[in-house]
Amino acid sequence: MKMKKAYLALMIMLCGMLALAGCGKGDSDKPQDAAAAGGGGNESSLKPYKITLVYPATAPKDLQLVQDEMSKYLTEKINATIELKPIEWASWDDKTNLMKISNEPFDLMFTASWFSYAKDAAKGQYLELDELMSNYGKDIPGVLGEDFIKGSRIGGKLFALPTKKEFGQGFGFLLDKKLVDKYKFDTNGVKSMEDLEAMFKTIKENEPGVTPIVSSKFTNIWEAANYDGITANLAIPRGSKELKVVDTLEDPKYLEFYQRMHQWNQNGWFDKDILTSDADQGINMIKAGKAFAVAQSLKPGKDKEMSINAGVELVQVETAEPFTTTGDAQGAMLGISRTSKDPARAMMFLNLLYTDPKLLNMLDWGIEGKHYVKKSENMIDYPEGVNADNEGYPNPGGWMFGNQFNSYLWANEDPNKWEEFKKFNERSEHSIALGFAFNEEPVKSELASIRNVEQEFGSTLRSGAANPEDIIAKWKKKRDAAGFDKVKAEVEKQLAEWAKTQTK
Repeated sequence: MKMKKAYLALMIMLCGMLALAGCGKGDSDKPQDAAAAGGGGNESSLKPYKITLVYPATAPKDLQLVQDEMSKYLTEKINATIELKPIEWASWDDKTNLMKISNEPFDLMFTASWFSYAKDAAKGQYLELDELMSNYGKDIPGVLGEDFIKGSRIGGKLFALPTKKEFGQGFGFLLDKKLVDKYKFDTNGVKSMEDLEAMFKTIKENEPGVTPIVSSKFTNIWEAANYDGITANLAIPRGSKELKVVDTLEDPKYLEFYQRMHQWNQNGWFDKDILTSDADQGINMIKAGKAFAVAQSLKPGKDKEMSINAGVELVQVETAEPFTTTGDAQGAMLGISRTSKDPARAMMFLNLLYTDPKLLNMLDWGIEGKHYVKKSENMIDYPEGVNADNEGYPNPGGWMFGNQFNSYLWANEDPNKWEEFKKFNERSEHSIALGFAFNEEPVKSELASIRNVEQEFGSTLRSGAANPEDIIAKWKKKRDAAGFDKVKAEVEKQLAEWAKTQTK
């Protein structure tokens, strides 16, 4: 009897030790005891963990201070600290590619349709998120809604979560407000290209030393406003009721637009560096009093946001109603890396970014009292003695993270900005192909050749520097030789297959 009792005592002691070690539970793929599903629950049962967030931005001087403050808060919430890892835009591709191929452990990375999302997802760089979200990000679907999530899928699978912000793209220009006021331009009354041209003509004739338009970005804006581009100039025209691609290089509307751009160039309205200049150069030239306009993707309050960052007052003018494509739905996202040591904890952090205004605003704006002061419940301004030139934590890109509708607004912004965003999203026209993402893998070698051809002719066409008919004819001839027909056939095949899944 004593032997049996001793044996039972030993077994109880061993079972207790095994339970503490987590043996036999099959939990190695879960957070260290996943009690805090969805970002809430018993965070004390979780072991400490450091979450690494990688995103494109210039590292601000007060990065460590903000990181420490966020870590204190996250420790309370999910027993985690955070490492903010901004990487300069110019170095992004090289540095992040090295991180990926070297299997460097990290948790979250910014991605987008225009920033290798589909390619990285196809390579398995990001984890599938549906199950993780179901277990540890239960609040996220209710915040994002069905359309945001649908537009973020690739082949029916979710590999990254989008920022809740404008669901679509607006189109137009940012203008120097001083000159708008001086010449009494009606920025709410622009109804046609001729209205724009009247402004540029006035500036050219009356403001020596001021360039009417900097960069060729307006050509990208116009194309995005009129086509849901898929690849290699294959696109679905806006307003199409038929899931059918056209070749934009053969579209009369496309040629007519670029004939107009050629005329703008001959009028001397573009800057001398148009082949290489970008939107940042445009803003800098406006700030220096050397330019009037630069094209931008627009949303409600974009001019106010850019005015804060640039330190010069800007006003926006729309050239087209907003439009939503898959690329817009995937315009800013965070994916969980396959090298994450605790994907569940990363999802808990994401859940907080969508639901917790305090955490989001620390990431967006820094520390209250040091980097900003509150003027009301959701309005902020610089503390005394701080401005855009000396702030220690300039916004790294609030449009990249979580639920932007929870982000504070600056004193010079419209207090109703987020209401305007809702209206913007509601009036944005959705492409008939919303949710379709083209898999380039079957024709990647042809596309590589076609992109080389595009580099040869595209920038010249978009600058208006030469007759568009001549450029397009040469472009098509070389593109056809590079395998364009095979790419077109593959696009049409994938579209047809995708269409079948949408009717179920």
